[in-house]
Amino acid sequence: MAKIKTIGILTSGGDAPGMNAAIRAVTRAGIYNGFNMKAIYRGYDGLVTGEIKPFTTEHVSGIIGLGGTILKTARSKEFMTDEGKAKAYENLQKEGIDALVVIGGNGSLTGARLFAQEYDICCIGLPGTIDNDLYGTDNTIGYDTTMNTIMECVDRIRDTAQSHERIFFIEVMGRDAGFLAQNSAIASGAEAAIIPEDSTDVDQLARFMERGIRKSKKSCIVIVSESPKCGALFYADRVKKEFPDYDVRVSILGHLQRGGRPTARDRILASRTGVGAIEAIIQGQRNIMVGVRNNEVVYVPLSEAVRSDKPFDRKLIKVLDELSI
Repeated sequence: MAKIKTIGILTSGGDAPGMNAAIRAVTRAGIYNGFNMKAIYRGYDGLVTGEIKPFTTEHVSGIIGLGGTILKTARSKEFMTDEGKAKAYENLQKEGIDALVVIGGNGSLTGARLFAQEYDICCIGLPGTIDNDLYGTDNTIGYDTTMNTIMECVDRIRDTAQSHERIFFIEVMGRDAGFLAQNSAIASGAEAAIIPEDSTDVDQLARFMERGIRKSKKSCIVIVSESPKCGALFYADRVKKEFPDYDVRVSILGHLQRGGRPTARDRILASRTGVGAIEAIIQGQRNIMVGVRNNEVVYVPLSEAVRSDKPFDRKLIKVLDELSI
């Protein structure tokens, strides 16, 4: 295997607070260890179009506390084609890039895995997604910041809910995972969370309403994990039809969940995994994601990291149930 001299770095998919901290860590750790660093702008699109530039420590100065990503990001349809991957590989060869560090979520790391398999290039993934749905790492970069953002929003909405005696259904992101919804519900003192991991035969809404009516509680907060079929609007409409005496409102938090300055926890996670990515390359690791599990930096095969069955602690459901009486 040829010696790696130049490392490319890109951010892909949805932006997450802490991505810039990760870019900074990978760049500085790479230069410290004698590598040439190159930035690829606009994710895999930039890899296909050749939007690649040399990167130095000056490029990442002062970015650790910034939200978003200075490298920009995109969801590339062209890269998923055979022709797109071929163009991307040609540009890597043209730029002399021997290894690729990809910061992103499930789709981005899946793209890295397929690219690495087809062209035998070293790809290292960093878990950059607010959804916290990547397997093998306790938390992902951006998750903690987003959870705090949701908590702050719910605290504000509760003021109105209590003043007007309303039920608010608040929809949060999370893709197919309920980590954001469940934990932000606990943190904000919500009365219920409706999440995909609790999709049992029991009607989650009916169970919540029965408990709420029994308490004669007019003001309630329900956190709902996003879903194209049964999001917050779906459940709000059901309550309006089945329990017309209740005043119901919906708040979809949307993209404000992605923005903002990253928390200390996300900055530290991004820094540890960024340094870990360079250490992995030095060790000869290939096609892995760098995560943190039980406070230890770990290497997870990309094929494992993108699994859809990340364990969900069902005790959290019990915690919320007991605290929402």
